[in-house]
Amino acid sequence: MDPSIFNDVIGPVMRGPSSSHCAAALRIGSLARDLLADELNELIVEFDRHGSLATTHESQGSDIGLFAGLMGWDATDERLPAAAELIRDAGVKARIAMGDYGFDHPNTYRVTVRGVRGQQHRLTGISTGGGMIEVKEIDGIPVCICGDYYETLLWLTDRPESVWRERADRLGADDILLHECVNGTLMQFKAQRFMEDHEIAPCCPRAEIRYVRRLRPVLPVLSRKGISAPFSTCEEMLRHDNGRNLPPWELAVQYESQRGNLSRDEVLDRMLQIVRILRTSVRQGIAGTTYADRILGHQCGRFEASMRAGTLLDGGLLNRIVVNVTALMEVKSAMGVIVAAPTAGACAALPGACIAAADALGLTDEDAARAMLAAGLVGVLVAFRTTFAAEVCGCQAECGAASGMTAAALVSFAGGGIRQAVNAASMAFQNSLGMICDPVANRVEVPCLGKNVMAASNALVCANMAMAGYDPVIPLDEVIETMDQVGRSLPRELRCTALGGLSITKTSRDIESRLRQAQS
Repeated sequence: MDPSIFNDVIGPVMRGPSSSHCAAALRIGSLARDLLADELNELIVEFDRHGSLATTHESQGSDIGLFAGLMGWDATDERLPAAAELIRDAGVKARIAMGDYGFDHPNTYRVTVRGVRGQQHRLTGISTGGGMIEVKEIDGIPVCICGDYYETLLWLTDRPESVWRERADRLGADDILLHECVNGTLMQFKAQRFMEDHEIAPCCPRAEIRYVRRLRPVLPVLSRKGISAPFSTCEEMLRHDNGRNLPPWELAVQYESQRGNLSRDEVLDRMLQIVRILRTSVRQGIAGTTYADRILGHQCGRFEASMRAGTLLDGGLLNRIVVNVTALMEVKSAMGVIVAAPTAGACAALPGACIAAADALGLTDEDAARAMLAAGLVGVLVAFRTTFAAEVCGCQAECGAASGMTAAALVSFAGGGIRQAVNAASMAFQNSLGMICDPVANRVEVPCLGKNVMAASNALVCANMAMAGYDPVIPLDEVIETMDQVGRSLPRELRCTALGGLSITKTSRDIESRLRQAQS
C-alpha cells in the first residue's frame, strides 16, 4: 500500500516508550483478539532469540502493548502500564517463549490465542516501524493484513466453484483472495466494511462455511481499490510541482487527499488535532512528570528556568526547541500521551521544533499543523523507499528521519517552497547517516533524548542553510537510498538489540540492574 502521512509518518497517538514495540504490538494484539472471537483464556507469545524483541520486549513495551490490544484497549489508554498485571488478573494464562524460529524480520511476533470455548488460532505479525504492522500468517496460512481494511475471513471446507469470483465482485469488496490450506480454503475479503453473512453465503456454492472472522482496521486511514499517490519520489514530486515552488504543506495536502480519499479540510483538521494533543503534552512535560521505571527525571523545567533567568548562552529559538523536545521525551518516558513522528523513539524533534517556532514567530496552531504536514510530505518519500525501524536501519531511520522531516517543517515556517524544503531535508539526512541505536538499560531515554535534541538542532541549521541557498549536492532521492543501504549495513548489535554501543557499558548494565531490582 502507498504510505499515508497519518498512518506511516505522523502517528499513532499513543502511550509507551516505542512505537515499533508498544503501538505495533497493541495493533497485532487487537487483530489477534478479533481473530479469536472468544473470551481469551490462554496466550503464548513467541520471539526469536536472534531478533530484536528477545532483549527489548519487556523494557520497550512489547508485552504491555500486546496485552492491551488483546484486552481491546486503545493506544492512549491510561491503564497501559499495568496491562501485564491486569491481563493475568483477568484469569488469562500468558507465557512468553524464546526459540530459534528463523523469523525473517527482527520484530516478529508469533501469537497463539485460546478461548474459553476451546477455540484456538495462531497469528504471526511483524512490526515494520513507527507503529505499522503486517500480519504474515494466520493458522499457518500465508496472508497479508496491514490493518488498513475491514477484513472478512471465511474458512471453507473446500474450494468454491468458479462462480464465486463473479458473485463476490458484486459485493463491492476491494480485493478477494483465496488461500489453500490443509483442510480447505481461506477466503479473504478486503473492503471498506465487513461482509454480512447473507452476502457471502452465495459466493461459496458447495463449500460449507466452517466459521467466519471479522478483523477491524487498526490504522486511521484506510486503503481502497485503485489507490494511487500523486508521486512516490522527490523527482516525481518536483515534476508534479512543475516549477511553481509551492509551499511543501500544499503538496502534502494534495498527496494525502488523493492517497487517503480525504478532503483538504479533513487533512488540515486531522493535523490540527495532533498539534493540539502535542501542545498539551509539552505543557505536561514542563510542569513535571514522574514514573518509577525510568532513568532520567524532570529536567526540562530546570532548563526553562535557566533560560528565563538568563544563565544560558543565547540560543534564541534553539533554546526554546530544547525545552519542548525535552518535555516531550519526558512525557514519553512517563507513559504519557505522545505522537510518533515518525516513531515514539523520535517523537520529540519535529513537534518540539514546530511548536517552539510557532510560538517564537507569533503564529497559530494552524500554522504549526501546516509545518507538520510539510514534514509528513518528506516522511512519505522516506516510507516509499526504506523503513522507520531502528531494528532494521539504526537510529538514522528514527532520529535521522525526524531531522530531515523537521528541516522541511522549519523551511515552511520561513516561507520557503518545496525546493528549499527538499534541500534542507537532504542536508539534514546527510548529517545523520550511520547513527546507531544503542539504548541504555534497554530504555528509550539515553541517548535518545540527546539524539532528539540533536535532530532538531541539525534541522534548524539545515533549514536556514537551505533558505540561504546552500547547495545540498546530493539529491534527496539518492540520500534516502543511501540511508537504507547504510542502515542495513550496520552490525546487528547496533540496531536496537541492546547488544552494542552504550547499551553494553558498565554504567548501562548497572542502571538496568538497579531498575530491575526496584521493580521486584
